[in-house]
Amino acid sequence: MLNNVIVLLILSAGAIASVLLKKLTVPAALTGGVVGWLVFAGGGYTGLGMLAAFFVLGTAATSWKKHQKGSATQTTRTAGQVLANGGVAALAGLGALVFPTHRHLFELAMTGSLASATADTLSSELGMVYGRRFYNIVTWKPDLKGMDGVVSIEGTLIGVAGSAVIALLYAATHRSLAAIGIILLSGTIGNLVDSILGAALERKGFIGNDMVNFLNTLTAGLMAGVLAYITSNP
Repeated sequence: MLNNVIVLLILSAGAIASVLLKKLTVPAALTGGVVGWLVFAGGGYTGLGMLAAFFVLGTAATSWKKHQKGSATQTTRTAGQVLANGGVAALAGLGALVFPTHRHLFELAMTGSLASATADTLSSELGMVYGRRFYNIVTWKPDLKGMDGVVSIEGTLIGVAGSAVIALLYAATHRSLAAIGIILLSGTIGNLVDSILGAALERKGFIGNDMVNFLNTLTAGLMAGVLAYITSNP
């Protein structure tokens, strides 16, 4: 009971601070509170810590050298963006509650989705700043930075580092080398899927950025869950 009260206070304080600092709209802050509660319910303090790491790193990366990014970046997030990045983690948290015997699978699915969300945000935002050559991931021809589906080596490596942060946070309490590999792989694949969807579908107007983000986190979450199942049932 005490833990629930503490987490409720933490989530409330975070939501209020996010609105005051204009990092989230009011609906986004409320949505983030629900997402945070489900992540805590299914992943405990580790899940909450990973979600917080994604938010802090993503917010910092979005704000970093904003003048170099032009109009390609947005600092105040909407409820749709919160669900696009954290919805899969919230669903995994709910799954851990409903199916407690498979809790570890849902925890890794949650972690994989957050690793992908972190990788995507960092590679996109910081890749625009530190990338040197930019390519369309589908055609692999030179392209303009900031465009959908455009990647750089530097941005991709920064994304891997973002996934590594989430993996290490998970490993700090679960102490599993296999899990670190699963999270890194899932987060990186999810990030690449984001770029492919951006180049192939978003740029042509078939889907929006929120759907791209949801699908990349879903891909990573499913991949992490499946790999966790395979490795635990050789």
